[in-house]
Order: sequence, then structure tokens, then C-alpha cells
Amino acid sequence: MNEEVTFIIDSTKEGMDAAIAHLVKEFGNIRAGKASPAMLGSVMVNYYGSQTPLSQVANVNTADAQTITVQPWEKNMIPEIEKGILLSNLGFNPMNNGDSIMINVPALTEERRKELSKAAKAEAEHAKVSIRNIRRDSNNDIKKLDISDDEKKIAEDDVQSLTDKFIKKVDELYSVKDAEIMKV
Repeated sequence: MNEEVTFIIDSTKEGMDAAIAHLVKEFGNIRAGKASPAMLGSVMVNYYGSQTPLSQVANVNTADAQTITVQPWEKNMIPEIEKGILLSNLGFNPMNNGDSIMINVPALTEERRKELSKAAKAEAEHAKVSIRNIRRDSNNDIKKLDISDDEKKIAEDDVQSLTDKFIKKVDELYSVKDAEIMKV
């Protein structure tokens, strides 16, 4: 196979791998009943005038399956951390004990499970769109190459089989996440 074609196929695979990695990260932010530090991954805190990820101003751990603890590195950051958690719209009610913040992760209601399932489905669709965009760009790159039509067809078929494989992977990841969300 031509070196340019090999390069295009390899970069296609890398891009699709990145789309899957992003999807997995996004799925980590969608809670499924059990407390996890990743649930607070999107929380931003006003740290001396600049928006900073919570993980850069405090230790975030789980005390048990229903409780997340946030231990700030500076006690004067507790009100800002509480505000950041409330503004993140995750549905958590932080409790301040003077030294740290405790978050009781409530059991999911059926309605909330459906909302989270819908959010997971949307993330899966975003990943599929990314994968299809990578396919389109790769096919455009292949068309520009100075190779025979047969070689172009083979390369496009390779890109399509990669696309099919990655779309299937997205569907599998979504199925697992949806089952996790809907499990009572």
C-alpha cells in the first residue's frame, strides 16, 4: 500500500480513537447512581478571579458509595467550591462542615435516569458525527492523491470498515452506559 494512503488510514484511526476516548470521558461525567469523583469533573471554581477546575483547588474522593468528599487545599475556598458545585447544575447539595465539603449522592429517580440516558445518547451521537466527519475528511484526502482509481477504492473501503468498526464501538459503549444508568 502507498505510504500516503497508509498515513491517511493511520491518522483516520487515531482521530476515531480520540473520538472514542472523548466519549468515554463524557460518559464518566454522567453519573449512574454510585458516587464517583469524576461526577465533579466539570465543576469550575472561582480561584482568585479565574475559573479553575475543582480538581486543581481540592482533593475529591468518595467516602462510600453515596458520599463524595471535597477537601480544599485552602479553607477560605470552601464558599467558592460550594458555589461552583451549585452552579454546575449537577443536582447536588453540598454540605460544609468547616473543614471540607460532603456531598450526599441521592438515589436516581426514574425521571432523572431517563434524562441521563438521553444525555448519554446525545454524547454517543456526537461521537458518531465526529467519526463520520473524520471519514469524510479522509475520503477527501484520498481523492486528492495521485494513485489509481482501484487504489482509491481500496483505501476508501478501508476507511469505511474503520468507520463501521468505530460506530459499532460507540453503540456498544452506549448500551453499557444506558444499562448502568437504568439499573435500579
